[in-house]
Amino acid sequence: MQEWSDPERVAEYLSREIPTREIAETMLLQALPPRIDRFLDLGTGDGRLVSLLRSATHLDAEVVGLDSSEPMLARARRRFAGDTGVEFRLHNLRDPLPTDGPFDAIVSGLAIHHLEDDRKQMLFAEIRSLLSPDGVFANLDLVKAPTLELHERFRREIGRSEDDPADRLADLCDQLDWLRNAGFADADCHFKWLQLTLMVGTAT
Repeated sequence: MQEWSDPERVAEYLSREIPTREIAETMLLQALPPRIDRFLDLGTGDGRLVSLLRSATHLDAEVVGLDSSEPMLARARRRFAGDTGVEFRLHNLRDPLPTDGPFDAIVSGLAIHHLEDDRKQMLFAEIRSLLSPDGVFANLDLVKAPTLELHERFRREIGRSEDDPADRLADLCDQLDWLRNAGFADADCHFKWLQLTLMVGTAT
């Protein structure tokens, strides 16, 4: 989207705070394989998840981060300047993923909910095809609230007066079904606080 080329829009988006996000990110790390030699971050933004994984137990993992926003990628590249094990590429998740797997893990943080539902389903299948055996996909994202009242509560909790026009929120149960249809037999919700949700599946 054109808006992600706007540095002010990017700065505003990155400044948002979501309660319990750090708890969810800790659970994301716990869901990943104990050994990761190579992982892919979809919608990497400023490299937040890459930093978390690299500073946890995966210090030497090779990383590929994809994002459609040059301002986001500029921030990520500054964060990892001089780190030859991290590569950031310009890529729109609306387009098919580059076929340069396999990866031991594929992660995403607050990105896939910007895609239309049919693209989400295709993306899940592409992710499954790029994972190593027993590789893990962990998606920390926003899902559709079951009622307008809960949606408005979530919006209040994160300090937003109106919906983000880039959001294309989908039902959690639908997305778990899409993951299973893509080949993640154990797809499950590992964390949920209102609309903030961690979905995890293993390539078996």
